[in-house]
Amino acid sequence: MGTYYIPRNYKGETRLLYIFSIKSLITTAIGAVIGFLFYLVLSMFGLKTAGIIVLAIWAVIGYGIGALKIPTIVGIPVTKRIGGESISDIIIRYIKFKKNRKIYTYTKEEK
Repeated sequence: MGTYYIPRNYKGETRLLYIFSIKSLITTAIGAVIGFLFYLVLSMFGLKTAGIIVLAIWAVIGYGIGALKIPTIVGIPVTKRIGGESISDIIIRYIKFKKNRKIYTYTKEEK
């Protein structure tokens, strides 16, 4: 019996600057744009340092949404179902669920 090379499962993600995948870079940019809007508002009031802090917080939130995955924790029932999935996938699935406003009613059929 010999040893065999088993390739890693990358799922098509390329890394930029070692910590950013394409998805996490895009979500970080979206978070930075939202933070920049807060920065503009706060800079009008003369609070530029607070604006920079808020911008950084929004960028970190954006990075977290794009890069982090939900861990599987045995004691918490919700994480058993969604453990290992990306936060962005969960958010997209929730938006699609809320967008579908169909209401199904089931009636009992009598024979």
